[in-house]
Amino acid sequence: MEWTYRSAEELSAALRAGEMSSVELIEDAIARIERDDKAINAICVPDFDRARAAARRADEARARGEDRPLLGIPLTVKESYNIAGLPTTWGMPQFEDYVPTEDAVAVARVKAAGAVVLGKTNVPLMLKDWQSFNEIYGTTNNPWDLGRTPGGSSGGSAAALAAGFGALSLGSDLAGSLRTPAHFCGIYAHKPSFGLAATRGMVPPPAPALPSEGDLAVVGPMARTARDLTLLLDVMAGPDPLTLGVAFDLALPAARHQELRDFRVLVLDEHPLLPTGSAVQAAVNRVADALAAEGACVERHSSLLPDLTEAATLYTQLMVSSIAASFPAERYEQLRTAAAGLDADDRTREAEWLRGAVFSHRDWIEANSRREQHRHGWRQLFAEFDAVVCPITPTPAFPHDHNPDARGQRIDIDGVEYPYGDQMVWPGVATMPGLPATAIPAGRSPEGLPVGVQLIGPMFEDHTPLRLAELLEQRIGGFEAPGSSRNSSTV
Repeated sequence: MEWTYRSAEELSAALRAGEMSSVELIEDAIARIERDDKAINAICVPDFDRARAAARRADEARARGEDRPLLGIPLTVKESYNIAGLPTTWGMPQFEDYVPTEDAVAVARVKAAGAVVLGKTNVPLMLKDWQSFNEIYGTTNNPWDLGRTPGGSSGGSAAALAAGFGALSLGSDLAGSLRTPAHFCGIYAHKPSFGLAATRGMVPPPAPALPSEGDLAVVGPMARTARDLTLLLDVMAGPDPLTLGVAFDLALPAARHQELRDFRVLVLDEHPLLPTGSAVQAAVNRVADALAAEGACVERHSSLLPDLTEAATLYTQLMVSSIAASFPAERYEQLRTAAAGLDADDRTREAEWLRGAVFSHRDWIEANSRREQHRHGWRQLFAEFDAVVCPITPTPAFPHDHNPDARGQRIDIDGVEYPYGDQMVWPGVATMPGLPATAIPAGRSPEGLPVGVQLIGPMFEDHTPLRLAELLEQRIGGFEAPGSSRNSSTV
């Protein structure tokens, strides 16, 4: 039987039944990577020798009667996670030889659950792009079209999954870095509720891997099925034991509903700051139509929806203030001088970026207070709805564009160019208030490219959008291997 594109759930069942060994499974995955990854370049740091040894240990453990959630399952890890003995560079050439000695919390958890790590997946420089390329490891290509980006910053992980290089992957998300690659490569990803999964060890070199409160950024699962997302999230979830001082088991609330007909869903396909391309609008409508056909309550408008324009501005300010905190003093002073020269009435995205970059602590406290008001607005909305369906980005995967001047980059939306950075408005809808969001495949564009949407759920009710994703997978189909004609209807 061909195991390449089987889910982790199916592989676990086959391993338990003795239909194959973990060693056989890992050897098959390694052979596929060695054969196909020259063109895709998803696996930037292979770890095959240790993977083979881990697979042998998994088979020995199963022979002793052990049965852990991910025992013997092949998995890849985003390069930005620390793995003891492997380089962590975040694409920065000056740290090409930086090798941590301790696993990130999430890596330690998946290893403890029995997963076999095949290696690390490629990222953009400092994780700051919706493309995945850097001077150390080169460019990762989209398995659907090698001339296009697989997304970023978890682009290597998404490309690896779409190409059949392992069943699961670990990614992270600040500006859509889990959801955008999933959308571009036709896979599944889940941005957890903020604070749900410990991020220690997902840190740029040479910073020490210490417990951190951070802001906005999360670590999360990527897979080829919705059920596999839940499987991996449940392994990753839980606060940092160094923060609590003890191990801690976190039981998430069950999904609100088990059938599509019981869900109350708000559907959004327009953002006040950026048009939505026709292919993405069609994908959103396909999901909405499927929900309505199953008897779900589907609405297109709600007075409870927080102001998306204000939310986007607040998101930009909070995100940039967090990023700029690590800037060198000279760069920070340059930004402060530029911000001081802004006209008070200038509310462009560039102006808000500058203001956010030089936030004082007082400014951040005030912005955080406004975020709490938005969170309260979402709580009120989720008293009336169970999930929000909306775009992830305005277009399918776009051609590689390595223009070093980000201000010169543009995104083509149905023949009209817009600033490249404006793509962050849709990911920010969930990121700014810290809400969980599940990225799902929702068909193909007229050019045959994958198109996804995101399902946003209530805070810390991650199993609700995950269950909705699972039900929609059954209703409209899910992952397709690149080049497959199965479920190939365009959206």
